[in-house]
Amino acid sequence: MAIASLAVLAQSGLPQGISPANFHLYVLAGQSNMAGRGTVDAEDKTPHPRVWMLNRANQWVPAVEPMHFDKPTVVGVGPGLAFGKLVAEMDTNAFIGLIPTAVGGSAMDSWQPGGYHEQTKNYPYDEAIKRVQLAQQAGTLHGILWHQGESDSHPELVSGYEQKLTQLIGRFRLVFNAPTLPVVVGTLGDFYVAKTPSAAQINELLRGLPTRVARTACVDASGLTDGGDDTHFDAASARELGRRYASAMKALTRQKP
Repeated sequence: MAIASLAVLAQSGLPQGISPANFHLYVLAGQSNMAGRGTVDAEDKTPHPRVWMLNRANQWVPAVEPMHFDKPTVVGVGPGLAFGKLVAEMDTNAFIGLIPTAVGGSAMDSWQPGGYHEQTKNYPYDEAIKRVQLAQQAGTLHGILWHQGESDSHPELVSGYEQKLTQLIGRFRLVFNAPTLPVVVGTLGDFYVAKTPSAAQINELLRGLPTRVARTACVDASGLTDGGDDTHFDAASARELGRRYASAMKALTRQKP
């Protein structure tokens, strides 16, 4: 499909009153805990009138769970919808556009130009860039949420994680022409650290990111619980994580670039 046609498609379906000035876009990126694996409940199917998402067909639709489509048979509740709803309540003049791009199981090496993810036969970084640039036809990019690191929690990969994440943030900002774009990352769950010791090093790097990269923040997943697999947040914890992301993003955007 031609780029021009995709741009029209991306803008179709939006309610009257939305413009690039008041349509605030947020990217949901990373792996499965951003995509969501929590059990979907009634509240997750209840849309907010000012929270929208770019679906798999590149159409703007009211945001409901599941938002992602990386692994359709297991995808569920992630932090994105709770984030969007709280951000919308924090700014009642804004419409929120969520751009799901997370890919379960994707390691950091797949989040670079040309990076390939064998499990999903997908190019996570390249596909994310396409979807965000398409979304920018309708709104203005206001931030990126990043939750990833489980797939890099191995001794041979941890040492390069900080540099790769820093480069990724810089690349996002360059490609999206947004040099001061806020980026909020989240730590891995306590339950995952308990079974994967190297994950503690990933969390240390994530918590230290704001001291090394301007306009970034880190939300802590401490105290949140899994859904029984020692890897993925349950639905309640995913929602709480989303609210923590929202609070951190709001505080970050108050800071002067």
